[in-house]
Amino acid sequence: MVMGTKTKRRKSKARFQHRTEPGAPPGTIVPDPNAPRCDLHLIAYDAQEHVELRIDDPREIPPLLERYPVTWVHVESVGDAGMICQLGQLFKLHRLALEDVVHVHQRAKAESYGSYYFIVARMPDPEKSWVTEQISFFLGDRFVLTFGEWPGPDCLEPVRARIRAGWGRSRAARPDHLVYALLDAIVDHYFPLLEDCGERLDALEDDVMGGPAANVMPRVHAVKRDMLTVRRAIWPLRDAINTLLRDATPLISDETRVYLRDVHDHTIQIVDLVESYRDISSGITEVYLSSVSQRTNEIVKVLTVISTIFMPLTFIVGIYGMNFDTQASPWNMPELHWYWGYVLVWVVMVAVIVAMLLFFYRRRWLA
Repeated sequence: MVMGTKTKRRKSKARFQHRTEPGAPPGTIVPDPNAPRCDLHLIAYDAQEHVELRIDDPREIPPLLERYPVTWVHVESVGDAGMICQLGQLFKLHRLALEDVVHVHQRAKAESYGSYYFIVARMPDPEKSWVTEQISFFLGDRFVLTFGEWPGPDCLEPVRARIRAGWGRSRAARPDHLVYALLDAIVDHYFPLLEDCGERLDALEDDVMGGPAANVMPRVHAVKRDMLTVRRAIWPLRDAINTLLRDATPLISDETRVYLRDVHDHTIQIVDLVESYRDISSGITEVYLSSVSQRTNEIVKVLTVISTIFMPLTFIVGIYGMNFDTQASPWNMPELHWYWGYVLVWVVMVAVIVAMLLFFYRRRWLA
């Protein structure tokens, strides 16, 4: 038995990747070639004691399964098809379920395979905001087998800490209670993300109300994208937990269903918050566009006023700039030879400007 080392978590890719060839037989397991090797972390416990190990060979698991009522095997990374197939043979898992474990683009769900339950969820990364990974659960009579998408710290560490310390019912309960605790830890880690989103929306509201800023729309788009990430993870998870509550199976006790109802309530609360934040972000977008439109209208209004003021001035200087010859005809602008003609033109133009400004002011066009 070898203690493994933690490796740096790999950020998941945003784009969809389907590695199985079209038309491949059902149950084909094609892991990500860039994924690191599998690392097995095992915790077996009863009410009096617990054992925590890192193992390299799945054949070390059966003795612990027989000795302890609850054995939790967590597989960090799904890049080793051979290891995953060995675990599938050991725990008698269906090939279709193993295929869903390896292809980490699954929708959250809960499926019964008779002697065990298969559950898929999206787990947030505690170190990288708005990055999620797929985590797969197998709930059996004496075991819980989980598969993480990549190695490193995860949001399941509080559950491990409670098992080590023996707090509450953590070591006295059955495997179904452990699955509840894991799901509860996953759901609870979405609340800090939503709090961060709420603070970002508050800052955006303040910026929009103060005037249209140039960087508002990229920030609003980032919030909407993050909300979409949470919505895609939580919305189907709510239905999956509801499936666990409805199905009559001996793998989940009535006492654990009470706790699962609490997790289900948390998922509904998260969905409500996501929808509220999406409405707020849409409202911020509308306010921003309205502010930009209003600002544009104000600029156009000022330019229109300036253009309107200069229209009669342009007419006056155009008339008196034609240089007619007053010697040829008395109708050829005799004002060109007036002694005060230049001053009079300026007086007329200033009077026109003042009169137009007073007119605009009385019509409230300058407010």
